[in-house]
Amino acid sequence: MSDCGCEPTGTDTPAQRRALTVALVLNAAMFVIESGGGLAFHSASLLADGLDMLSDAAVYALALAAIGRSALFKANAARFSGWALLLLGFGMLAEVVRRWFEGSAPEGIGMIGIAAAALVVNVVVMGLIAQQRSEEVHMRAAWIFTRADVVANAAVILSGLAVLLTGIRAFDLVVGAAIALYVMREAFEILGEAKQARGSI
Repeated sequence: MSDCGCEPTGTDTPAQRRALTVALVLNAAMFVIESGGGLAFHSASLLADGLDMLSDAAVYALALAAIGRSALFKANAARFSGWALLLLGFGMLAEVVRRWFEGSAPEGIGMIGIAAAALVVNVVVMGLIAQQRSEEVHMRAAWIFTRADVVANAAVILSGLAVLLTGIRAFDLVVGAAIALYVMREAFEILGEAKQARGSI
């Protein structure tokens, strides 16, 4: 057998496909809800979390495309995901800066409600993917994305509570920036795993 990494790997399962399909649908739906909520409630952190959901949906779509493909394809899919996530992080930071100068005060109750729904979705998705994450680099990348989402959702809930109690919009902006930086750190982790996977092919 050739060692070029061009052959399909043997660890792909129907469970992977089911988990990723559910994750894709849920994240795409939450992107629409959170982005709309971020605009409606003037929340940078909620909008950033919604954009993160969109990037996750793209990652899950790539992971679905990688099922049944070669190890090299999977490593390349993970690398693409990492770069996309890194660019998204930069975009989030730019939006936070813009809102610092131009934005209005966010609405805490709306932030908390939508972020709580997103948290529930991501906990469900993480449970679906958890059993698959050690199998292949593309599945580990998907799990890393979901782990980052859970942290981000919790942070948005806390910032919404802080805004609700104090009326200080800086909490929302700080959390939005923190989500962006965390997303960028996760991107570097995915890129590192993808590089390691390519090196072992």
